[in-house]
Amino acid sequence: MKTKTNKYLFLSLVLMLTISSFSQENLNNYLEIAANNNPALKAKFNDYMAAMEKVPQVGALPDPTVAFGYFIQSPETRVGPQRATFNLAQSFPWFGLLSAQEDVATEMAKAKYEDFENTKSNIFFEVKTAYYNYYFIEKAIEITKENIEILEVFKRLSLVKIEAGTASIVDELRVELELNDLENQLALFLDTKDALQVNFNNLLDIDDTSEIVIPEVLWQEDIPLDQLKMLDEIYASNHQIKSIEHKLNAFVNQEVVAKKQGLPKFNIGLGYTVVGENAGSSVAENGKDAFMFPSVGVTIPLYRKKYKALIKEAQYLQEAEISRKVDKKNTLSSVYENINKDFNDGDRRIALNKRQSEIAKKVLDILITSYSTNAKDFEEVLRIERQMLKYELEYQKALTDKNAAVAFMDYLIGK
Repeated sequence: MKTKTNKYLFLSLVLMLTISSFSQENLNNYLEIAANNNPALKAKFNDYMAAMEKVPQVGALPDPTVAFGYFIQSPETRVGPQRATFNLAQSFPWFGLLSAQEDVATEMAKAKYEDFENTKSNIFFEVKTAYYNYYFIEKAIEITKENIEILEVFKRLSLVKIEAGTASIVDELRVELELNDLENQLALFLDTKDALQVNFNNLLDIDDTSEIVIPEVLWQEDIPLDQLKMLDEIYASNHQIKSIEHKLNAFVNQEVVAKKQGLPKFNIGLGYTVVGENAGSSVAENGKDAFMFPSVGVTIPLYRKKYKALIKEAQYLQEAEISRKVDKKNTLSSVYENINKDFNDGDRRIALNKRQSEIAKKVLDILITSYSTNAKDFEEVLRIERQMLKYELEYQKALTDKNAAVAFMDYLIGK
């Protein structure tokens, strides 16, 4: 007999694990849909792609300049009159300036990518929270309907006792009051369900009326790391901190750019002159076009105030990002402590309300039996029924709150 019981327990455990895995797989599918469809996430990704296109722009040489000149009065030379001139010039910045500018653009693009990843993590958090809230409202509707059925049974019992003359009509009226309250609460839950369904499907950018598949019993998420390790993981993986670090690197490189912009630039040019034939000349090179060998020039940045200001600007921006990173760490530390508190509170409330609900059910059964025999403890029956409803709802709310706390921790570490 004991072996048979153990077998049933094992099969029940396997079934629960299977249902839980299937339900989590549904949620993972919803997250994948949100990652592919959410318009806010698409916008952030396009911001990142646009920032990447900045890299080849700042890494390119300045466009060459071409000049054409035509002589209205052609100057005469030994080999003939000059008709027109062509000049080609190319400017070259100081060594390493273009690569430094590319580094700035690359780091800013990486910061945009971290913004995209942060948006994705936040959307995942919103999807998970909306899913858990929808689960709760479904269970709240189910629990409220069950309690209405209990009161309906109790109402019929009170009518029987009223007809038998062993109870007062006040008992039925009190049950009516309770039923009216529950039916009003049920109507609110049903309206809330519609709103949550629209909100959830909008996050996925799918049809508002699409059905949401929820588990029979919500699984319980856990924090994978202890408190100190979790905080270290947040500091190392949080996308907002990573974005700040990339901006800091960009401003470090921007300082390098500012310094190199204050160094000389080189110019290389070529000249070509079109020469006509001189009818009165017999030299061998009569009418031969003239080609000027490359000319080299240097642009000297004499006005230093501008370049000094660019350097100071980059340094101030670096200091701002360093301070912003410290502030973000402090904020994340505080947020984590609050979420950890919510997680622990949810864990305690799950155990408490489950235990209280079981006790309330036993008390209610005893009181209903007592009322059916001697018409006593009527008010106590109603009070315990209200408590049982409260504990059942609080149990489901604690499940969703605990999982929502874990979902927010996943957001903090960039999942």
